[in-house]
Amino acid sequence: MKRFLSVLAGLGVFAASAALATPESGAIAMLPAESALAEEVHFFHNWILLPIITVISVFVLALLLWVIFRYNSKANPVASKNSHNTLLEVVWTGVPIIILLLIALPSFELLFKEEVTPDGKQVVARGDGQTVDFVFANDFPASRMVSRASQLDVLIDTGADRRILKNRKDFTVDGWGERDLVVSLNQPAPAGSSVILRGGRSTQNVAGCPISKRYFDGCEKEVVLAPTMTLKVTGYQWGWTYSYPDFGSRTDPEDPSSFVEPEFNANMLPEDQTTPELYRFEVDNRVVVPVGETIRVTTTARDVIHSWALPSFAIKVDAVPGRFNETWFRAEREGVYYGQCSEICGVRHSYMPIAVEVVSRPEFEAWIDTQRADVGLTAMFETDAVNYASADAAAAE
Repeated sequence: MKRFLSVLAGLGVFAASAALATPESGAIAMLPAESALAEEVHFFHNWILLPIITVISVFVLALLLWVIFRYNSKANPVASKNSHNTLLEVVWTGVPIIILLLIALPSFELLFKEEVTPDGKQVVARGDGQTVDFVFANDFPASRMVSRASQLDVLIDTGADRRILKNRKDFTVDGWGERDLVVSLNQPAPAGSSVILRGGRSTQNVAGCPISKRYFDGCEKEVVLAPTMTLKVTGYQWGWTYSYPDFGSRTDPEDPSSFVEPEFNANMLPEDQTTPELYRFEVDNRVVVPVGETIRVTTTARDVIHSWALPSFAIKVDAVPGRFNETWFRAEREGVYYGQCSEICGVRHSYMPIAVEVVSRPEFEAWIDTQRADVGLTAMFETDAVNYASADAAAAE
Protein backbone atom coordinates (compact mmCIF):
# COMPACT_ATOMS: atom_id res chain seq x y z
CA MET A 1 0.00 0.00 0.00
CA LYS A 2 2.82 2.39 0.88
CA ARG A 3 4.47 1.73 -2.47
CA PHE A 4 1.18 2.42 -4.27
CA LEU A 5 0.76 5.71 -2.41
CA SER A 6 4.33 6.72 -3.24
CA VAL A 7 3.60 6.16 -6.94
CA LEU A 8 0.52 8.35 -6.69
CA ALA A 9 2.59 11.00 -4.95
CA GLY A 10 5.15 10.79 -7.73
CA LEU A 11 2.44 11.32 -10.33
CA GLY A 12 1.21 14.31 -8.38
CA VAL A 13 4.59 16.03 -8.46
CA PHE A 14 5.41 15.10 -12.07
CA ALA A 15 4.71 18.60 -13.38
CA ALA A 16 6.60 20.24 -10.52
CA SER A 17 9.64 18.00 -10.85
CA ALA A 18 9.83 18.69 -14.57
CA ALA A 19 10.55 22.35 -13.80
CA LEU A 20 13.39 21.66 -11.37
CA ALA A 21 17.04 20.88 -12.02
CA THR A 22 17.49 19.06 -8.71
CA PRO A 23 16.19 15.63 -7.64
CA GLU A 24 12.89 15.60 -5.79
CA SER A 25 11.72 12.94 -3.38
CA GLY A 26 8.79 10.90 -4.71
CA ALA A 27 9.07 12.12 -8.32
CA ILE A 28 9.00 9.52 -11.09
CA ALA A 29 9.99 11.61 -14.13
CA MET A 30 13.52 12.04 -15.39
CA LEU A 31 15.33 15.22 -14.44
CA PRO A 32 14.77 18.05 -16.95
CA ALA A 33 17.09 17.88 -19.95
CA GLU A 34 19.71 20.62 -19.83
CA SER A 35 21.43 19.84 -23.14
CA ALA A 36 20.23 19.23 -26.68
CA LEU A 37 21.52 15.65 -26.53
CA ALA A 38 19.62 14.98 -23.31
CA GLU A 39 16.47 16.30 -25.00
CA GLU A 40 16.93 13.70 -27.73
CA VAL A 41 17.39 10.96 -25.12
CA HIS A 42 14.18 12.04 -23.37
CA PHE A 43 12.28 12.13 -26.64
CA PHE A 44 13.48 8.64 -27.54
CA HIS A 45 12.38 7.33 -24.14
CA ASN A 46 9.05 9.17 -23.85
CA TRP A 47 7.80 9.09 -27.43
CA ILE A 48 9.30 5.90 -28.88
CA LEU A 49 10.07 3.39 -26.12
CA LEU A 50 7.15 4.10 -23.78
CA PRO A 51 4.39 3.95 -26.43
CA ILE A 52 5.82 0.71 -27.85
CA ILE A 53 6.14 -0.85 -24.39
CA THR A 54 2.62 0.26 -23.47
CA VAL A 55 1.04 -1.16 -26.62
CA ILE A 56 2.89 -4.47 -26.23
CA SER A 57 1.92 -4.75 -22.54
CA VAL A 58 -1.75 -4.01 -23.24
CA PHE A 59 -1.80 -6.46 -26.15
CA VAL A 60 -0.19 -9.27 -24.14
CA LEU A 61 -2.57 -8.65 -21.22
CA ALA A 62 -5.59 -8.72 -23.54
CA LEU A 63 -4.29 -11.91 -25.19
CA LEU A 64 -3.81 -13.60 -21.81
CA LEU A 65 -7.31 -12.64 -20.66
CA TRP A 66 -8.80 -13.87 -23.94
CA VAL A 67 -7.00 -17.22 -23.64
CA ILE A 68 -7.96 -17.58 -19.97
CA PHE A 69 -11.68 -16.99 -20.53
CA ARG A 70 -12.07 -18.40 -24.03
CA TYR A 71 -10.06 -21.59 -23.67
CA ASN A 72 -10.51 -22.72 -20.08
CA SER A 73 -11.83 -26.24 -19.47
CA LYS A 74 -15.40 -25.10 -18.83
CA ALA A 75 -15.77 -22.86 -21.89
CA ASN A 76 -13.81 -25.21 -24.17
CA PRO A 77 -14.08 -28.79 -22.88
CA VAL A 78 -12.73 -30.30 -26.13
CA ALA A 79 -9.22 -29.01 -26.75
CA SER A 80 -8.01 -28.34 -30.27
CA LYS A 81 -5.34 -30.71 -31.62
CA ASN A 82 -3.87 -28.22 -34.08
CA SER A 83 -0.15 -27.77 -33.43
CA HIS A 84 0.97 -25.44 -36.25
CA ASN A 85 -0.29 -22.33 -37.99
CA THR A 86 2.08 -21.00 -40.62
CA LEU A 87 0.49 -17.55 -40.86
CA LEU A 88 0.49 -17.11 -37.09
CA GLU A 89 4.12 -18.16 -36.78
CA VAL A 90 5.17 -15.74 -39.54
CA VAL A 91 3.27 -12.91 -37.83
CA TRP A 92 4.67 -13.48 -34.34
CA THR A 93 8.18 -13.66 -35.80
CA GLY A 94 7.89 -10.77 -38.25
CA VAL A 95 6.13 -8.24 -36.02
CA PRO A 96 8.81 -8.29 -33.28
CA ILE A 97 11.48 -7.84 -35.96
CA ILE A 98 9.67 -4.74 -37.25
CA ILE A 99 9.32 -3.41 -33.71
CA LEU A 100 13.02 -3.91 -33.03
CA LEU A 101 13.89 -2.07 -36.26
CA LEU A 102 11.67 0.85 -35.23
CA ILE A 103 13.58 1.02 -31.96
CA ALA A 104 17.03 0.37 -33.44
CA LEU A 105 17.12 2.97 -36.20
CA PRO A 106 16.79 6.09 -34.00
CA SER A 107 18.76 4.48 -31.16
CA PHE A 108 21.81 3.86 -33.38
CA GLU A 109 21.93 7.54 -34.33
CA LEU A 110 21.57 8.55 -30.68
CA LEU A 111 24.29 6.14 -29.53
CA PHE A 112 26.62 7.47 -32.22
CA LYS A 113 26.11 11.04 -31.03
CA GLU A 114 26.81 10.05 -27.44
CA GLU A 115 29.88 7.92 -28.18
CA VAL A 116 31.68 10.13 -30.73
CA THR A 117 33.23 13.28 -29.30
CA PRO A 118 32.44 16.19 -31.66
CA ASP A 119 35.26 17.55 -33.80
CA GLY A 120 33.53 20.52 -35.42
CA LYS A 121 35.48 23.72 -35.91
CA GLN A 122 34.67 27.37 -36.43
CA VAL A 123 36.06 30.03 -38.74
CA VAL A 124 35.27 33.68 -38.03
CA ALA A 125 35.75 36.36 -40.68
CA ARG A 126 35.04 40.09 -40.60
CA GLY A 127 32.37 41.46 -42.93
CA ASP A 128 33.24 44.62 -44.83
CA GLY A 129 30.00 45.30 -46.66
CA GLN A 130 31.44 44.11 -50.00
CA THR A 131 32.98 40.64 -49.70
CA VAL A 132 30.64 37.74 -50.40
CA ASP A 133 33.07 34.78 -50.69
CA PHE A 134 34.53 33.15 -47.58
CA VAL A 135 36.68 30.00 -47.35
CA PHE A 136 36.21 27.19 -44.85
CA ALA A 137 39.26 24.90 -44.58
CA ASN A 138 37.76 21.40 -44.75
CA ASP A 139 40.91 19.82 -43.30
CA PHE A 140 39.29 16.93 -41.45
CA PRO A 141 40.24 13.27 -42.00
CA ALA A 142 38.65 11.89 -45.17
CA SER A 143 35.93 10.06 -43.24
CA ARG A 144 34.98 13.23 -41.33
CA MET A 145 35.10 15.87 -44.06
CA VAL A 146 32.14 18.21 -44.50
CA SER A 147 30.26 16.88 -47.51
CA ARG A 148 26.69 18.22 -47.33
CA ALA A 149 24.65 21.22 -46.24
CA SER A 150 23.57 19.80 -42.86
CA GLN A 151 27.26 19.73 -41.80
CA LEU A 152 27.90 23.44 -42.32
CA ASP A 153 26.37 26.35 -40.40
CA VAL A 154 26.70 29.93 -41.61
CA LEU A 155 25.84 32.77 -39.24
CA ILE A 156 26.00 36.56 -39.36
CA ASP A 157 26.66 38.26 -36.01
CA THR A 158 26.30 42.05 -35.90
CA GLY A 159 26.83 42.26 -32.14
CA ALA A 160 23.21 43.16 -31.51
CA ASP A 161 21.76 40.28 -33.51
CA ARG A 162 22.81 36.84 -34.70
CA ARG A 163 21.15 35.31 -37.75
CA ILE A 164 21.43 31.75 -39.05
CA LEU A 165 21.56 31.72 -42.85
CA LYS A 166 19.79 29.15 -45.01
CA ASN A 167 21.61 27.13 -47.64
CA ARG A 168 20.68 28.14 -51.21
CA LYS A 169 18.32 30.82 -49.91
CA ASP A 170 21.03 33.01 -48.32
CA PHE A 171 24.25 31.40 -49.58
CA THR A 172 25.70 28.72 -51.84
CA VAL A 173 28.67 26.41 -51.33
CA ASP A 174 31.19 25.25 -53.88
CA GLY A 175 33.48 22.26 -53.29
CA TRP A 176 31.53 19.87 -51.05
CA GLY A 177 33.90 17.14 -49.84
CA GLU A 178 37.01 19.02 -50.98
CA ARG A 179 39.78 20.58 -48.90
CA ASP A 180 38.45 24.13 -49.27
CA LEU A 181 34.78 25.04 -49.22
CA VAL A 182 33.89 28.40 -50.75
CA VAL A 183 30.82 29.93 -49.13
CA SER A 184 29.23 32.61 -51.33
CA LEU A 185 26.70 34.89 -49.64
CA ASN A 186 23.84 36.20 -51.73
CA GLN A 187 24.34 39.58 -50.07
CA PRO A 188 27.55 41.01 -48.55
CA ALA A 189 27.81 40.81 -44.77
CA PRO A 190 27.36 44.22 -43.10
CA ALA A 191 30.56 46.11 -42.35
CA GLY A 192 31.86 45.29 -38.89
CA SER A 193 29.79 42.12 -38.55
CA SER A 194 31.23 38.64 -38.01
CA VAL A 195 30.72 35.89 -40.57
CA ILE A 196 30.81 32.60 -38.66
CA LEU A 197 31.38 29.32 -40.50
CA ARG A 198 30.94 26.15 -38.43
CA GLY A 199 31.62 22.80 -40.01
CA GLY A 200 31.78 19.19 -38.87
CA ARG A 201 30.13 15.77 -39.04
CA SER A 202 28.82 15.96 -35.45
CA THR A 203 25.40 17.59 -35.51
CA GLN A 204 22.42 17.65 -33.18
CA ASN A 205 19.01 19.20 -32.90
CA VAL A 206 18.98 22.79 -31.69
CA ALA A 207 18.11 22.84 -27.98
CA GLY A 208 14.42 23.46 -27.33
CA CYS A 209 13.21 21.85 -30.57
CA PRO A 210 9.44 21.22 -30.25
CA ILE A 211 8.35 17.61 -29.82
CA SER A 212 6.06 17.91 -32.83
CA LYS A 213 9.07 18.40 -35.12
CA ARG A 214 11.34 15.61 -33.92
CA TYR A 215 11.61 12.83 -36.54
CA PHE A 216 8.50 14.16 -38.29
CA ASP A 217 8.71 17.75 -39.61
CA GLY A 218 12.41 17.88 -38.78
CA CYS A 219 14.28 19.96 -36.23
CA GLU A 220 16.84 22.55 -37.16
CA LYS A 221 20.28 20.96 -36.86
CA GLU A 222 23.47 22.61 -35.66
CA VAL A 223 27.12 21.65 -35.86
CA VAL A 224 28.68 20.77 -32.50
CA LEU A 225 32.13 22.27 -32.03
CA ALA A 226 35.12 20.31 -30.74
CA PRO A 227 35.77 20.39 -26.98
CA THR A 228 37.29 23.55 -25.55
CA MET A 229 38.55 21.66 -22.48
CA THR A 230 38.96 18.23 -20.91
CA LEU A 231 37.67 17.29 -17.48
CA LYS A 232 39.47 14.28 -16.00
CA VAL A 233 37.37 12.35 -13.47
CA THR A 234 38.87 9.76 -11.12
CA GLY A 235 36.64 7.73 -8.82
CA TYR A 236 37.74 6.30 -5.50
CA GLN A 237 36.10 4.80 -2.42
CA TRP A 238 34.22 7.02 -1.86
CA GLY A 239 34.50 10.29 -3.73
CA TRP A 240 35.79 11.92 -6.92
CA THR A 241 38.99 13.63 -7.98
CA TYR A 242 38.70 16.23 -10.76
CA SER A 243 41.59 17.51 -12.88
CA TYR A 244 41.77 20.26 -15.52
CA PRO A 245 44.83 19.30 -17.64
CA ASP A 246 44.24 22.01 -20.27
CA PHE A 247 44.81 24.69 -17.65
CA GLY A 248 48.00 23.34 -16.12
CA SER A 249 51.58 24.54 -16.65
CA ARG A 250 55.16 23.46 -16.03
CA THR A 251 56.79 25.05 -13.01
CA ASP A 252 60.10 24.43 -14.78
CA PRO A 253 59.91 24.98 -18.57
CA GLU A 254 62.79 22.54 -19.09
CA ASP A 255 61.34 19.72 -16.96
CA PRO A 256 58.27 17.86 -18.32
CA SER A 257 57.76 16.17 -14.94
CA SER A 258 57.14 19.55 -13.30
CA PHE A 259 53.71 19.87 -14.95
CA VAL A 260 51.07 20.98 -12.41
CA GLU A 261 47.34 21.20 -13.08
CA PRO A 262 44.30 22.36 -11.11
CA GLU A 263 43.02 19.34 -9.21
CA PHE A 264 40.74 18.78 -6.22
CA ASN A 265 38.69 16.12 -4.46
CA ALA A 266 34.91 16.33 -4.17
CA ASN A 267 33.21 14.61 -1.25
CA MET A 268 29.66 14.59 0.03
CA LEU A 269 28.73 17.39 2.45
CA PRO A 270 27.61 16.27 5.92
CA GLU A 271 23.89 16.49 6.61
CA ASP A 272 24.27 19.51 8.90
CA GLN A 273 26.05 21.53 6.18
CA THR A 274 23.37 21.40 3.49
CA THR A 275 19.60 21.29 3.05
CA PRO A 276 17.47 18.16 3.47
CA GLU A 277 16.67 18.23 -0.26
CA LEU A 278 20.34 18.29 -1.28
CA TYR A 279 21.73 15.95 1.35
CA ARG A 280 23.64 13.18 -0.46
CA PHE A 281 23.76 15.37 -3.57
CA GLU A 282 25.76 18.43 -2.54
CA VAL A 283 29.57 18.29 -2.34
CA ASP A 284 32.32 20.36 -0.78
CA ASN A 285 33.93 21.17 -4.17
CA ARG A 286 31.79 21.46 -7.28
CA VAL A 287 32.96 20.88 -10.81
CA VAL A 288 32.86 24.19 -12.71
CA VAL A 289 32.47 24.37 -16.51
CA PRO A 290 31.55 27.13 -18.97
CA VAL A 291 28.09 27.31 -20.52
CA GLY A 292 27.57 26.64 -24.22
CA GLU A 293 30.90 24.87 -24.77
CA THR A 294 31.66 21.23 -25.54
CA ILE A 295 33.31 19.56 -22.55
CA ARG A 296 35.26 16.32 -22.99
CA VAL A 297 35.03 14.05 -19.92
CA THR A 298 37.53 11.24 -19.35
CA THR A 299 36.96 8.80 -16.48
CA THR A 300 39.06 6.28 -14.60
CA ALA A 301 39.26 4.90 -11.05
CA ARG A 302 41.85 4.13 -8.38
CA ASP A 303 40.34 1.03 -6.82
CA VAL A 304 37.07 -0.47 -8.06
CA ILE A 305 34.62 0.30 -10.86
CA HIS A 306 32.59 3.47 -10.35
CA SER A 307 30.21 5.25 -12.74
CA TRP A 308 30.00 9.00 -13.33
CA ALA A 309 26.35 9.81 -13.99
CA LEU A 310 24.77 13.20 -14.62
CA PRO A 311 21.09 12.72 -15.60
CA SER A 312 20.47 16.34 -16.66
CA PHE A 313 22.97 15.85 -19.49
CA ALA A 314 22.11 12.17 -20.19
CA ILE A 315 25.59 11.05 -19.10
CA LYS A 316 26.51 7.73 -17.53
CA VAL A 317 30.03 6.47 -18.09
CA ASP A 318 31.96 3.86 -16.12
CA ALA A 319 35.19 4.74 -14.32
CA VAL A 320 37.36 1.62 -14.57
CA PRO A 321 40.78 1.17 -12.91
CA GLY A 322 43.60 1.08 -15.45
CA ARG A 323 41.41 2.35 -18.28
CA PHE A 324 40.17 5.69 -19.62
CA ASN A 325 36.61 6.05 -20.89
CA GLU A 326 35.42 9.17 -22.66
CA THR A 327 32.17 11.06 -23.10
CA TRP A 328 31.12 14.67 -23.61
CA PHE A 329 28.38 17.18 -22.90
CA ARG A 330 27.43 20.76 -23.65
CA ALA A 331 25.30 22.61 -21.11
CA GLU A 332 22.79 25.04 -22.59
CA ARG A 333 21.97 26.94 -19.39
CA GLU A 334 23.82 28.11 -16.31
CA GLY A 335 22.99 26.42 -13.02
CA VAL A 336 23.98 23.59 -10.68
CA TYR A 337 23.27 20.01 -11.74
CA TYR A 338 23.50 16.90 -9.60
CA GLY A 339 24.24 13.23 -10.11
CA GLN A 340 25.58 10.21 -8.22
CA CYS A 341 27.81 7.20 -8.72
CA SER A 342 25.72 4.65 -10.63
CA GLU A 343 27.83 1.54 -10.13
CA ILE A 344 27.65 -0.31 -6.82
CA CYS A 345 31.19 0.16 -5.52
CA GLY A 346 31.06 -0.65 -1.81
CA VAL A 347 29.28 0.11 1.44
CA ARG A 348 29.37 3.89 0.88
CA HIS A 349 28.32 3.75 -2.76
CA SER A 350 25.37 6.06 -2.07
CA TYR A 351 27.74 8.67 -0.59
CA MET A 352 29.42 9.58 -3.90
CA PRO A 353 27.42 12.54 -5.23
CA ILE A 354 28.33 14.65 -8.26
CA ALA A 355 27.72 18.40 -8.53
CA VAL A 356 28.47 20.37 -11.68
CA GLU A 357 28.15 24.15 -11.74
CA VAL A 358 27.73 25.73 -15.17
CA VAL A 359 28.79 29.39 -15.32
CA SER A 360 29.55 32.07 -17.88
CA ARG A 361 32.92 32.11 -19.63
CA PRO A 362 34.29 35.09 -17.63
CA GLU A 363 33.26 33.44 -14.36
CA PHE A 364 34.90 30.20 -15.42
CA GLU A 365 38.16 31.92 -16.33
CA ALA A 366 38.21 33.73 -12.97
CA TRP A 367 37.58 30.42 -11.18
CA ILE A 368 40.37 28.69 -13.12
CA ASP A 369 42.80 31.43 -12.12
CA THR A 370 41.94 30.86 -8.45
CA GLN A 371 42.47 27.11 -8.89
CA ARG A 372 45.84 27.74 -10.53
CA ALA A 373 46.81 30.01 -7.64
CA ASP A 374 45.97 27.19 -5.21
CA VAL A 375 48.60 24.96 -6.84
CA GLY A 376 51.21 27.70 -7.10
CA LEU A 377 50.66 28.78 -10.72
CA THR A 378 50.22 32.28 -12.06
CA ALA A 379 46.96 33.49 -13.56
CA MET A 380 46.32 32.18 -17.06
CA PHE A 381 43.64 34.49 -18.39
CA GLU A 382 44.57 37.78 -16.77
CA THR A 383 47.94 37.62 -18.52
CA ASP A 384 46.45 36.26 -21.77
CA ALA A 385 49.06 33.47 -21.71
CA VAL A 386 46.49 31.12 -23.20
CA ASN A 387 43.14 32.00 -24.68
CA TYR A 388 40.47 29.30 -24.64
CA ALA A 389 37.81 31.54 -26.14
CA SER A 390 34.29 30.22 -26.45
CA ALA A 391 32.42 30.32 -29.72
CA ASP A 392 30.61 33.50 -28.72
CA ALA A 393 33.81 35.19 -27.57
CA ALA A 394 35.53 34.30 -30.83
CA ALA A 395 32.64 35.68 -32.83
CA ALA A 396 32.79 38.96 -30.94
CA GLU A 397 36.48 39.55 -31.67
